[in-house]
Amino acid sequence: MNVIYPLAVPKGRRLRCEVCEAPAERVCAACTVTYYCGVVHQKADWDSIHEKICQLLIPLRTSMPFYNSEEERQHGLQQLQQRQKYLIEFCYTVAQKYLFEGKPEDAVPAALHSLRFRVNLYGLSSVELVPAYLLLAEASLGLGRIVQAEEYLFQAQWTVLKSTDCSNATHSLLHRNLGLLYIAKKNYEEARYHLANDIYFASCAFGTEDIRTSGGYFHLANIFYDLKKLDLADTLYTKVSEIWHAYLNNHYQVLSQAHTQQVDLLGKLFENDTGLDEAQEAEAIRILTSILNIRESTSDKAPQKTIFVLKILVMLYYLMMNSSKAQEYGMRALSLAKEQQLDVHEQNAIQELLSLISTEDRRIT
Repeated sequence: MNVIYPLAVPKGRRLRCEVCEAPAERVCAACTVTYYCGVVHQKADWDSIHEKICQLLIPLRTSMPFYNSEEERQHGLQQLQQRQKYLIEFCYTVAQKYLFEGKPEDAVPAALHSLRFRVNLYGLSSVELVPAYLLLAEASLGLGRIVQAEEYLFQAQWTVLKSTDCSNATHSLLHRNLGLLYIAKKNYEEARYHLANDIYFASCAFGTEDIRTSGGYFHLANIFYDLKKLDLADTLYTKVSEIWHAYLNNHYQVLSQAHTQQVDLLGKLFENDTGLDEAQEAEAIRILTSILNIRESTSDKAPQKTIFVLKILVMLYYLMMNSSKAQEYGMRALSLAKEQQLDVHEQNAIQELLSLISTEDRRIT
């Protein structure tokens, strides 16, 4: 039964909805520790994140057992903290993935879970809350709720200003989201300022050629593209493409060599691996397909640039073990190379890539 019976609730205890914090009228029948104001928010939370973490919430939201010694109690507290840390990162990654897939409404419940776990573990004033605030701000922007996004960004900015040990990576995320806010408000000058700061802090944290820095270049390129400054946009899109190509090509070459040279002791095939989490894979797909759409609109002028992005997508989907998508982009690259009568070596390279994918697909099946 999902409906809460008021008389069963201890006196003085107020049950709040997991999504909106309104007075709760329903409880999850599976875990019995999560409450909702109604069916709509219960379904939204279930579809977003609750189905994935339902049973994991039980030990976090029930009273700790009695321990026979202080040592046992400390061990129990450590286990509880580890569960919270795991759920913080898991919910954060899930919310990120939804955002990169263009599903901001689904991202909100997962981001709220990440925020609440952070508050429970680190307190209300910790800089550890900033990534969750930024996720909620980005989701709000995706839903067209600019005022709400500004409120979350204010919270994040204020928390960073109060902190004495905020990392360059966190500064980068803050400026990127401020950049996205000003893009939504059509204030491109302010947006460029924040994205330049994003690139600076990301470069300090990871390096100028890291995939985690490429997002700043990508959003800055989008601004120049909208402003019809196509030469600047083209330069930045090329840089983003080269960063992702260098990263994926490194993984692709290592795995290709491993496949041709050896298998493990049990005779099993090596699994393809991007080295990315699900959110980063979704980000790569979004960025590269966006650049591809722009490149295809001018493929008659610079077909090599279009083919270059297509080949990056081939490697990405190959490493993600999605052979059908890899084949699709590979065939598009080969067709364009033939149509534009490009160098025969370029066509042969694409054909070899397609042959490798076909071979791997047959071995897996």
